[in-house]
Amino acid sequence: MITSVEEFKNYWARESEGTHKLMSALTDESLPQKVAEGHWSLGRTAWHIIQSIPEMANRTGLNVVGPGEKDPVPSSAEEIRDMYRKTADSILEQITSNWDDSTMLVEDDMYGETWKRGFTLRILMNHETHHRGQMTVLMRQAGLKVPGVYGPSKEEWDQYGVAPPE
Repeated sequence: MITSVEEFKNYWARESEGTHKLMSALTDESLPQKVAEGHWSLGRTAWHIIQSIPEMANRTGLNVVGPGEKDPVPSSAEEIRDMYRKTADSILEQITSNWDDSTMLVEDDMYGETWKRGFTLRILMNHETHHRGQMTVLMRQAGLKVPGVYGPSKEEWDQYGVAPPE
């Protein structure tokens, strides 16, 4: 659980930067990539990450700018990347302007359960991390170079003068 606005700012800076790196590696041609028929495409997965930020945050009384749940997936990787940055910046601005540390303990109805706002923020970041992992698989299938988020990706090991692990 996130316990302070400053803690959120620190975590969000790292997590949103990692997601932005992945979004920036997308191409228009890669967006339709699916792991199998009937599964989400790379573009749909990326768009879901973006849609989830205002969907979850606005349940806590914030007014985060971003796409609605029914807004269609753009066919432009640039549009997806730009909307991620706009939405990620919006939640940061909303929390730093409207919440203080005590707000992290306020409880909201979240999907039929009662969650403290600090817990909601942790779940939001965990959800984003989960879908980033899915994106990396789809990105490799689409032939994209995957940027490292928590350290170098397989494609980046050579920058450190080390052979990738077998």
